[in-house]
Amino acid sequence: MSAICALHDGRAGNARQALALARALDPQASEVVLTAHAPWRWLAPRRLPGSESAFGPAFHAACEAPPKLAIGCGRQAALATRLLHARGTKAVQILDPRLDVRHWDIVIAPEHDGLRGGNVITTLGSLHPVDDDWLAQARAAFGQFNTLPAPHTVLLVGGPTRHAPLGDDAFAALLRTLAARACSEGGSFSVAASRRTPESWRKALGDVDANLPGLRWRDTGDGANPYAGLLAHATRIICTPDSVNMLSEATATRAPVFAWSPDATQGRLRHFLDALIARGRVRPLDDALAMFDAQPLRETARVAELLRLRLWG
Repeated sequence: MSAICALHDGRAGNARQALALARALDPQASEVVLTAHAPWRWLAPRRLPGSESAFGPAFHAACEAPPKLAIGCGRQAALATRLLHARGTKAVQILDPRLDVRHWDIVIAPEHDGLRGGNVITTLGSLHPVDDDWLAQARAAFGQFNTLPAPHTVLLVGGPTRHAPLGDDAFAALLRTLAARACSEGGSFSVAASRRTPESWRKALGDVDANLPGLRWRDTGDGANPYAGLLAHATRIICTPDSVNMLSEATATRAPVFAWSPDATQGRLRHFLDALIARGRVRPLDDALAMFDAQPLRETARVAELLRLRLWG
């Protein structure tokens, strides 16, 4: 077990945040994927007798030889970090644990969640690994995008949610508008769907003119996921407004970022988008698509430095 350990339940978003922060502190940080058993699967992060056996053999081994620092993300990890904290490990929890924050040394939560406290660090968006080194590796791994004509417009696609009720017709119109803009500029237009993209939207990607330079990626039937390469090679990025993680990673690049239909969002998602727009890092999508100076927003590095100061002085 390394001195720093990332703990998560295997869900992509939780894994990405825990690992990004742990490896910003120590590139050799270890990882424990929690396999929750009943009843802890439902009751975490509350402790019950026998909780040390809640998450399978890998976590049991971590309890036997506790790391110096445990970084967890998600509700299951909140219990795991609590249990390690009781064994002398410094415990950092990412996302609101829905329990008194005094059970952890530090809790990290998005600003738009509204969680506050003396040991709470707030972030503008989510944590992730996107920095200059990550982007350089992505540029090298997806060198085929170097040949695309500039400007290279990239659309990152999530999908409709309760807090972002986006329609099929509006999405099809967005594709037509961006494709026409790329054609008029003599540039290229690439699109990457995601796990939450509905089938109707994936089908619409196939309706974009195949002669227009760029990649329209629907799923693995179109090859390996190009997401990292598109972030690294984009001249400008447009995001559907439904995903905090996607917007956070797009704004960590040096490309201008535009949000499609931010006014369609509600609740905490709307607060997050409003904060990005107020900061000048994101602009609502408009017809001009004018380039603007874009300073990368990199919360992972900032939070890692705060942890060093607070935990080790």
